[in-house]
Amino acid sequence: MRDSRATPADGFIDLDGARVRFRDEGRGLPVILIHGWALDLEMWQPQVAAWAPHLRMIRFDRRGFGTSSGQPSLAADARDVESLLRRLNLARVAILGMSQGARVAMRVAAGPLRARVVCLVLDGAPFDGSDPGEPEVPLDRYRELALHHGIDAVRREWSSHPFVQLRSKDRVAHELLSRMTARYPANDLLARAQARIGEPQVVGAIDVATLVLNGALDTERRRAMGDELWRALPKAERALVADAGHLPNLDNPAAYNRLVLSFIERHAVGSRAGG
Repeated sequence: MRDSRATPADGFIDLDGARVRFRDEGRGLPVILIHGWALDLEMWQPQVAAWAPHLRMIRFDRRGFGTSSGQPSLAADARDVESLLRRLNLARVAILGMSQGARVAMRVAAGPLRARVVCLVLDGAPFDGSDPGEPEVPLDRYRELALHHGIDAVRREWSSHPFVQLRSKDRVAHELLSRMTARYPANDLLARAQARIGEPQVVGAIDVATLVLNGALDTERRRAMGDELWRALPKAERALVADAGHLPNLDNPAAYNRLVLSFIERHAVGSRAGG
């Protein structure tokens, strides 16, 4: 394991039977970045340059996604985040979870290391107590495609889903999303069924400042889930990112970066910058 803050590069760490890829970049309060379904740590690329002077960003491929090994599991993802906090000696962190990754972020904020969490950002979070995954993503359909027609069939169909329709015309954003889609290994579709993670029960244990955000053009159902989550959390703020769909960090990175950085910095006061 190496410190990659000075020269960003992939690091790998062995965590409970999985080899997890991560990057550790920037300076300041540590923030753990947790990607969404069918994505990987590269999704945060538009945030790295903007936040590097202000935040120490620790992003990783969840097990079974990107180039991380191991069987996909949201419960294991939460334990992996806790292991990273311990191994990197991070006493105080912010956590940003996107879509399915927000399920993991909530579990950590309600778990045994909750005292280390300065604040929480939940981006496009599902909130319905359903099986882990994405309430609006037809995982059973994709699983059948993967089994009978191959992973490329899943990638093609997923590319037309509303969650991955970028509003931005920026070529770099579209290329980044295309590369991540092409890398998606569908390990979670081919793995055993995951255990329920139980967000409503988890939410009841979260007592930390939280920003609940969505793209203003996210699906109506997902925005409604954000409203419900905001009302359920005792210390939550609500925000919408203009001109953005389900991937607001790619659709409108300038607005997203300002909003999230401002929230984290407000709650970093009194925290030790290095963790």
